[in-house]
Amino acid sequence: MSDFIHLHNHTHYSLQDGACTVESLINAAIKNDMHAVALTDHGVMYGIAEFYRKAKKAGIKPIVGMEAYVVLKGSRKDRGKSENGNERKRSKHYNHLILLAKNKIGYRNLSKLSTLGHTEGFYYKPRIDLELLREYHEGLVCTSACAGGIVSSYLVNNDYDKAKKNAIQYKEIFGDDFYLEIQNHFMENDKPILEGMPKLSKELGIKLVATNDCHYIEQEHSIAHNILLLFSDKKGTDYRQLRYGTDQVYFKSSDEMIKLFKDYKGAIENTLEIESKIDLNLDFTGHHYPEFPIPENSHAKNLDEYFEILAREGLHKKFKKITREIEDRFNYEVDTIKKMGFAGYFLIVQDFIGASKARGIPVGPGRGSAAGSLVAYTLGITNINPLEYDLLFERFLNPARKSMPDIDVDFADDKRSEAIDYVREKYGKECVSQIVTFNRLSSKAVIRDVARVLKIPLHVVNKITKSIPSKFGKVYTIEQALNEVPELKWVKESKDRDIQNLIKYAKVLEGMNRNASKHAAGVVITPEEVSNYVPLANAVSQTDVVTQFNMKEIESAGLLKMDFLGLRTLTIIRDALGLIKKNHNVEIDIENIPLDDERTFELFSKGQTTGVFQFESHPMREHLKQLHPTTLSDLAAMNALYRPGPMDFIDDFINRKFGRSETTYFHPSLEPILKETYGIIVYQEQVIQIANKIAGMSLAEADILR
Repeated sequence: MSDFIHLHNHTHYSLQDGACTVESLINAAIKNDMHAVALTDHGVMYGIAEFYRKAKKAGIKPIVGMEAYVVLKGSRKDRGKSENGNERKRSKHYNHLILLAKNKIGYRNLSKLSTLGHTEGFYYKPRIDLELLREYHEGLVCTSACAGGIVSSYLVNNDYDKAKKNAIQYKEIFGDDFYLEIQNHFMENDKPILEGMPKLSKELGIKLVATNDCHYIEQEHSIAHNILLLFSDKKGTDYRQLRYGTDQVYFKSSDEMIKLFKDYKGAIENTLEIESKIDLNLDFTGHHYPEFPIPENSHAKNLDEYFEILAREGLHKKFKKITREIEDRFNYEVDTIKKMGFAGYFLIVQDFIGASKARGIPVGPGRGSAAGSLVAYTLGITNINPLEYDLLFERFLNPARKSMPDIDVDFADDKRSEAIDYVREKYGKECVSQIVTFNRLSSKAVIRDVARVLKIPLHVVNKITKSIPSKFGKVYTIEQALNEVPELKWVKESKDRDIQNLIKYAKVLEGMNRNASKHAAGVVITPEEVSNYVPLANAVSQTDVVTQFNMKEIESAGLLKMDFLGLRTLTIIRDALGLIKKNHNVEIDIENIPLDDERTFELFSKGQTTGVFQFESHPMREHLKQLHPTTLSDLAAMNALYRPGPMDFIDDFINRKFGRSETTYFHPSLEPILKETYGIIVYQEQVIQIANKIAGMSLAEADILR
């Protein structure tokens, strides 16, 4: 086991600054026999959930932290007032410090500090101040950070007294959990720090701790990291001139660090002392739903009862006659939903859909696997009877797999915000937030960005990127493209130094985050303030707050995530209905239109579908002309086939429909399942039914196989 661990590390969640992934950080710890490692991205906790989960899985102790931006003089709410009082001279004044969560209290306080830095202190960076640190210091270890830190910055400027004053302040706040951080990147700035910190340590009784300001894993990645820093540069800076002035901010081995700090008593050992203070166990199991309020006039004793009452009322409204098949399916779904603890989820969804419709907001009839639920239909969440189309409940909610339901809801795009506003009114605006998403550097994007910094001509770049294909909707990686695309052989074999460097550096940065933005649909609803569960950030603007965890990590934390999708098609339909009413005095109930209208199918057969959702592209219109659809099933099949992968079967499907090709089945027992699609497996439901029929699996087991 290593005698040193790294406590100051940045990943690509330090946007356009860190040049390594969470996985590579953890792998570096494993490679160097370090039993623990910290994550301390700049001002954010974007990567914390991913880091914690993956480190635990790898057998590495995760130390959750952040390199915070702190205002030393004045308040986080000040907007650039200079220290000399000159209002006209504005600055981005802040310094750095490292905060590490010792326990759950520390984690919650770290989350709160990160959130408030964004929501109250953002000015160029998310800044906190001494007031917040005094309020939220419990459970945190604090170190003085880099050359731009709360103590070091004064030593660099030869102001020992101010450095001492600041060190005393933080010692008063954090006690023995405050450490003076020393680094040695062989830079001029390091010298006054390495001279002054031991003196402060001795005078004030504050322990030293050795760190490296890791921004990438391998020393050879220094140029790639520098190129990343230059992505937003417009001056044409030479990429070989390192902005950091050093190639030493890599993940050094224990031996390197011990040798580097052999003259600084206790600085190496104190990394292990800090690690021993960390006892953080984050519980990402269970579900954290907001409490749905049962109406006072209801006789229901709990959510399960109220859910079943509403669902059964809807059942009787939807069906004039309830057959044994309908009753059995309904009871099975209700029992499954209650056993899995999702009654509250369904109540929340049906409530905001019902409220949106009552407010005149167009809502889609159903999207995705939720259309397979009879209960979703009876509650008005969808407007599709799954029994009529052989849709399976297990495809949506599998009792054998404890995963959250996922109901995507379409709203008219110009009214989507009103639907979200209703949820804020219902559960409290502090309990509702939209969700962050990260734009990653695909092979094409990273080649363009790196090429721009390397000043490679655009026509050369376009020649490369236009030859990189996509498969199943995913762009090939650089490695895949070079190995599989003949048109790129010249790139792989090129002796041109610029081309070699382009590929070399692009490969290092490929797949990393480029920037953060707001997810187009995701909304999280929590029982208490969102920031009690996940930190918040203003990734887009000062007023546009989002969670710092992405959709995947929100779900892994057991939080209620909803997709509020803005669909232009619904807006167009609403406007068209309004014009028909205005100009012809005809009212059309869009939820009850005939699905067998011959003239409508004639339009589809002629490819006259411009403006029709998912049927308007030129290739799709050409396929429709060949298919001559006559039923809704034909349209559903074509919609399912027109995707990467199944697209190869479109011609065969059409030929089988018209008898130009023979319709065959792998086994006679598959005919009832595949007859509608002429022997071709088109839907995932068919995969489940085949496994059920041939292998004798339950529908739940078959869904897992799928």
